[in-house]
Amino acid sequence: MILIGIGGFFGALIRFSISRYIIHSYPWATFLINCSGSFALGFLYGLQPTEWLWKLLGIGFLGAYTTFSTFGFEVLQLLEKHQWLQAVTYIFSSIILGILCAALGLFLA
Repeated sequence: MILIGIGGFFGALIRFSISRYIIHSYPWATFLINCSGSFALGFLYGLQPTEWLWKLLGIGFLGAYTTFSTFGFEVLQLLEKHQWLQAVTYIFSSIILGILCAALGLFLA
């Protein structure tokens, strides 16, 4: 539990720092964070880490670094602004590229 908490602490701080510097009407920060996190998780999984490293980095750090809740909230914000095309593009590109990034990370490991 402590490893997950330590990893989560740093993952959340880095996600927050990145999102503070990438401000745009389209949710680029969350998109880039989720895709890079998917890649990193696939890569880490492919390396077959020890249990403690998986808890620290896979569950803790990358679990806190990536964010599905923010993704869902940003989709709702786009829909409230009647930005239908951006919302649909964001949904499908996030899902498809997230899976492709995870697969690429796994392949490269």
